[in-house]
Amino acid sequence: MNKRVFSFEFYPPKTPAGKDKLRAAWKELALLKPRFFSVTFGAGGSTQQGTIDTVREIRAAGHEAAPHLSCVASSKSEIASILEQYKADGIRHIVALRGDLPSGVAMAGELRHADELVAFIRKTTGDWFSIDVACYPEYHPQTRNAADEVKNFKKKVDAGANAAITQYFYNADAYFRFVDECRAAGIGIPIVPGIMPIGNFSQLARFSDACGAEIPRWMRLKFESFLDDSASIRSFGLDVVSALCDKLLAAGAPGLHFYTLNKAALTTEIWQRLGLSSRDG
Repeated sequence: MNKRVFSFEFYPPKTPAGKDKLRAAWKELALLKPRFFSVTFGAGGSTQQGTIDTVREIRAAGHEAAPHLSCVASSKSEIASILEQYKADGIRHIVALRGDLPSGVAMAGELRHADELVAFIRKTTGDWFSIDVACYPEYHPQTRNAADEVKNFKKKVDAGANAAITQYFYNADAYFRFVDECRAAGIGIPIVPGIMPIGNFSQLARFSDACGAEIPRWMRLKFESFLDDSASIRSFGLDVVSALCDKLLAAGAPGLHFYTLNKAALTTEIWQRLGLSSRDG
């Protein structure tokens, strides 16, 4: 059995205070010995320099870090230049995504979908990079039917993806059913659940409405009943997400990818509740 893969995701900070906050977070989370950290890439590459700077800093401290790379609103030559920069830095792991179109930009770019980006990476760099892609157990907001979700995911796999990270979810059955459908379609790569810890419910609700991740009604009503009681929201969120992670791992999930929002406390608490520091660290 392959060792499970645990990873933590950050976004590039835009202020000196944000950089200090992120530095403290990744140093704390590094003590858990994840397989890698990933760093997001803003719409149209708007945070490209912040992405590579953050990846370089983490790698300089001796940890693996994978930059995200999105293709929307970018040319092939721009993508090729970024790939060459990553190769020159010795980076061998990328999270390849379509990305969101920046506000005010009408053109999608030369590579319109993530499978095209994966194919381009393979064409220009061969097997240099290990490539992770995204998938959506509760379906991408633009997916018109369930069959399309698996079909679109398979295109990325056939183009050369090595592993996948899911959008976050709170319904384990959605993940299990999606994995079964993918296996039936001949998709054999690891499908790692994306995990969103819950510390701020109003923020989570906004994220979820935007990305199509469902908050089960019972959860939503429970969170809403706490009003502004942040301690109760935090406690209930830890219980819910820890139970979800435990269920996923017990059923054979190949790891967990935590969307940390550049904070360490909730992820660390969940990790400790699951006993991962002794079991996998």
